[in-house]
Amino acid sequence: MLNESKKFLLDLLFPKICISCQKEGTYLCSDCFGILEVSSLHTPYNTKYLDDLYFPLPYQNPILKKLIQNFKYPPFIKELSQPLSSLIIAHLQLIEKPPEFFQDFSILPIPQSKKRLKWRGFNQAEELAKELASFFKIGILNNVMEKIKETESQVNLTEKERKENLKGAFSLRKPELIKHKKIILVDDVYTTGATMEEVAKILKENGAKEVIGIVIARANPGEDKI
Repeated sequence: MLNESKKFLLDLLFPKICISCQKEGTYLCSDCFGILEVSSLHTPYNTKYLDDLYFPLPYQNPILKKLIQNFKYPPFIKELSQPLSSLIIAHLQLIEKPPEFFQDFSILPIPQSKKRLKWRGFNQAEELAKELASFFKIGILNNVMEKIKETESQVNLTEKERKENLKGAFSLRKPELIKHKKIILVDDVYTTGATMEEVAKILKENGAKEVIGIVIARANPGEDKI
């Protein structure tokens, strides 16, 4: 009851407004959700360590770009994890990947450094992972991996620099929870793939059976700059 009263007051004082059209009530209204061209196609994708990648939209989409930027950067709207994860779920439904397909997987959000976590107040990948785990009805691998190195922001780096930037950045705390597991890596945007590839590498080297990636959007190098 207390939480409901608090939510009511917050909504009254700070009403949700659609990021795209400014309509009150939600951060992404049904009309704007409807004009986002969520992909109904999936092209199998793999790298040295990543077995597949799913994403509903390209980062070039102006509405999606605005949603992601408001999620990751000031004003840090944490609740955007709900409409953004809904776009991912819509994509999976359109390509006929039901929740049952992911029943044998566990979800692992890309870890954040302590400094970045303090700055934003939450790990955006973890918030997305919570929504997806609830939809798939599968577990989240919490505190299994951590980011131990404070790295430069990836958005201003070249592909080569991104790879160098992430070397030694992640550490697996509980390798016994990874062995023989099928894992979904969750992040916001996939650009060069350096982050996801580095984490997938560690997971595969420690016995993970399969590692797939799920993100909100895929960007070309340079597009993810603010």
